[in-house]
Amino acid sequence: MGTTLDRLPPGPLTYEDYVELPDDGKRYEVLGGELFVSPAPAPRHQMVSANLEWQLALHVRRRRLGRILHAPIDLILSPTTIAQPDVLFIRSGHESIVTGRAIEGAPDLVVEILSPSTGRKDRTTKALLYARFRVAHYWIIDPDERTVELYELDGEAYRLVSKEGGETIVRPSLFPGLEIDLGELWA
Repeated sequence: MGTTLDRLPPGPLTYEDYVELPDDGKRYEVLGGELFVSPAPAPRHQMVSANLEWQLALHVRRRRLGRILHAPIDLILSPTTIAQPDVLFIRSGHESIVTGRAIEGAPDLVVEILSPSTGRKDRTTKALLYARFRVAHYWIIDPDERTVELYELDGEAYRLVSKEGGETIVRPSLFPGLEIDLGELWA
């Protein structure tokens, strides 16, 4: 008897196919109908993710700006595009995209933390899809290079508005008054 992966239908995959995938510790995403499989994130990736989420959540909660969520969480952008972003932000007043099963619609911010198995996909496939589905802000964090790239949607594509590295302070326009301490991010 074959595995669930052996029984995937031909053609574009949908959310219904996605929910039938095994719960085996791997990260599954359906991007534009195509299945992508990644191993679970490494500890360094998870530490950077937790540090970023902590800094964002404190700022967002204190100001009642919305919600910060983190992986694993399904982000359904269409029946054939289901992503697992590392961190996302949904501003107050936009909570209708949060449903009982997933985030269903474009959040205000998606953050991807690069790893050797996801870097290319995060910079190409996911960036194109997030722009297509109108995610206004997209951040890419590279723990190896110790850089943070902040992109904003400009028409149909993202425009790089800031690239910071090392131990500097990042002040994203999306969150006035927030100062992200990169030294704390890499700690």
